[in-house]
Amino acid sequence: MTGEVIVFTEDECHLLWGDTTGYVWGRRHQRTEVPIQNVKERQTYYGALNLYNHDFVLTPRDRGDGENTVLFIKQLQAFHPDKKLIIIWDGARYHCGEEVQAYLDKVNQGLKEKDWKITCLLFAPNAPDQNPVEDVWLRGKNFLRKHFYENKTFQQIKSCFFNFLNKQIFDFDKIEWYLNIS
Repeated sequence: MTGEVIVFTEDECHLLWGDTTGYVWGRRHQRTEVPIQNVKERQTYYGALNLYNHDFVLTPRDRGDGENTVLFIKQLQAFHPDKKLIIIWDGARYHCGEEVQAYLDKVNQGLKEKDWKITCLLFAPNAPDQNPVEDVWLRGKNFLRKHFYENKTFQQIKSCFFNFLNKQIFDFDKIEWYLNIS
């Protein structure tokens, strides 16, 4: 291990058909409806923002749970072999659940805390505004809303969202909050 540390903020997004509802002009005092089919369709995405190079890693999964969280952590490790990872995320049940804890125990087994291969830290409870990934999700959903007329199926919506966000470089002011910590 080289000792180099990579710090990510991480979050999950649950994309729904309703997220694509666009803004339209309508007659004053009349409700304008945009029809949406099968509003129960849903796609979960795991996303991590590298705080140093601002690269965004995006992975679709069938749901947010312990198993998929471990798979995403393994993916981050595969992208950065021989690096220490610090992942800052919210207190979702599956982030702190048995599957994730068991994996972290296995990866960090026998190491002193300062030498752990993966360290997970929590944002303050109920403070999504602390997580820059929330801003990424907002950008992606706003992009979908502005381009709702281009996407006729949920598969098109998922592709549009993924292609817009994946491997993009994001530069938000709040990233600097974390880089200025000694």
